[in-house]
Amino acid sequence: MTKKLKLGIMLSGRGTNFQALIDACKNPDFPAEISLVVSNQMSAEGLTRAREANIPCIAIPHIEFSNRELFENEISAKLKDAKVELVCLAGFMRILTTEFVKEWHNKIINIHPSLLPAFRGLDTHQRVLSEGVKISGCTVHYVRAEVDTGPIIVQAAVPVLPTDNEETLSERILFAEHKCYPLAVKLIASGDVIIEGDVVTFSGKYNCPDNLMNPTN
Repeated sequence: MTKKLKLGIMLSGRGTNFQALIDACKNPDFPAEISLVVSNQMSAEGLTRAREANIPCIAIPHIEFSNRELFENEISAKLKDAKVELVCLAGFMRILTTEFVKEWHNKIINIHPSLLPAFRGLDTHQRVLSEGVKISGCTVHYVRAEVDTGPIIVQAAVPVLPTDNEETLSERILFAEHKCYPLAVKLIASGDVIIEGDVVTFSGKYNCPDNLMNPTN
């Protein structure tokens, strides 16, 4: 049996992208498996998802630690105990220290609801709508010390409709996220991802549409 890449999930809330990874890992051919789920919130819905799926999980409340370094040291120790090889941030609402990011260099990924490097940070959908952007989307990327930067692995483009508000745009982008995150993990676990500097290339050949226009005739 082919060895599967061991994933560690870090989350703070609902964990819908975590659920997408749970569903992907149910496929016997998917090259990764979830070894541990960590949340900084005791009541995170993502922990309930983990328990229902019989996935080991733990809450490590950040408020119980005097500083971020001690908090992150505890998380890192638990991830290492679980033999985690790739950390997936799935709505983890804490900014990670430079030391933690360095410790897991090229072994930690995140998903952001915009086409990075555009619209880094918070309030993404509101800013997209305010600026009249016609195409938004989501990005899975390796994590670096600076927030919402790092080599881009997978992106999906989502048209912004004239009738959109923050909620409707968020829902459609979230649907794309649930496809992108498992794909990014699959590419990494299959050994298809090559990092050259701060750019990701692929060892395989992938078919993509020529363009996405909005509006169209």
